[in-house]
Amino acid sequence: MLRFSKKGISVSAVLDRRRQKINGMYPVKIEVVWRSRQKYFPTGVDMPEEVWSGLDAKRRMTPEMTEIEESFNRIRNEVAEMLDNDTFSLNALAVRLGRSSGTNVNNAIRLEMDKCMKEGRINSFYRHRSTLLNIERYAGEDIPFSSVTAGWLRRCEEFWLHEGKSSTTVSIYMKTLRSIMNKAVAEGYVRGSLFPFGRSGYMIPKGSVRKLALSTEHIKQLMNYSGPARLEEFRDLWLFSYLCNGINFKDMLFLKYRNIIDGEISFIRSKTRYAYGASKVIHAVLCPKMRAIISRWGNPRLSGDTYIFRFANGTENEFSAEMLVRKVVRNCNAALKEIALQLDMPVFTTYSARHSFATVMQRSGVTLPFISECLGHSSLVVTENYLAGFAKEDRLRNSVLLTDFD
Repeated sequence: MLRFSKKGISVSAVLDRRRQKINGMYPVKIEVVWRSRQKYFPTGVDMPEEVWSGLDAKRRMTPEMTEIEESFNRIRNEVAEMLDNDTFSLNALAVRLGRSSGTNVNNAIRLEMDKCMKEGRINSFYRHRSTLLNIERYAGEDIPFSSVTAGWLRRCEEFWLHEGKSSTTVSIYMKTLRSIMNKAVAEGYVRGSLFPFGRSGYMIPKGSVRKLALSTEHIKQLMNYSGPARLEEFRDLWLFSYLCNGINFKDMLFLKYRNIIDGEISFIRSKTRYAYGASKVIHAVLCPKMRAIISRWGNPRLSGDTYIFRFANGTENEFSAEMLVRKVVRNCNAALKEIALQLDMPVFTTYSARHSFATVMQRSGVTLPFISECLGHSSLVVTENYLAGFAKEDRLRNSVLLTDFD
């Protein structure tokens, strides 16, 4: 009868005698055995036991035998290809044969979300969750891997752009989906030849370049703004971020009084804390405006471990901390939009504080290496290799530029 064996895996056509049908026949199935585990795939053919027993002797090519051989050959070829690519597993084989309802693009993303949660990769978790929600809005809650073609991706891109998403957002979602599809290929759920991304398939759009920095005129307007205390507090959080070397809100909300050393705020960016190599300490001069913001909105200093601002309480874990930051940023952005409309200036967000810091410095003639050091960037590797760093006097002199608009 039909048999195939390679690298410890056997494939054969068998009569499944475990349950006889009402008509007295048994289903013919393709049995795959691997590591003492069996998986059966139906051929759609039923036979009486006596007919099955005589097949080896007769081997006549009947319509039933044609169907059995076609099923056998398809499964044998899939197994051989997966073995050649070192991607074989019984579950992966079931997916490739369309016999697994539990493995699809949606569930693959959920599995990656679970992995991110266990490993504490908070931003990756939310990126995958956002991608999942948006592809489900486009294609539903059961998206087979086989449906993700280059054409499907192009239509999905058009759908998102029509919804009003930016090319940057579309790019992020597509890169996440590409990662999922890459893993599906590695695990044998998708044939490498059917991978939909790349030059011969779908090309991910480049993110749009947005002008995020505020002009010095707008920053001066912002500093002079007077309004409800709620709006002024969020305005001051933006200004503190701007004045503190463009510190991101996550790092700012978890600053402690012990981060204030010799008239400067010294911190390590959470984004690069676990990066390869030594963490870079960023120093920002604690200027009078920043001291006034702390005095107005900050916690009283009880010890060095007291948080400077009132939002965190020290009980946060990785996820609750991220939720806290997202909530504050969301509320701050809403307040900043309200202020911008009142002042008749372009709408801006918390992230623009970092761009504004760098732009004001650059336009004031500050050297690029100094700006790079202030921001904690690692892209100017060659420059950083021969720079000894900047003295506090340089930081004091240049920090005046952030509020000197006359």
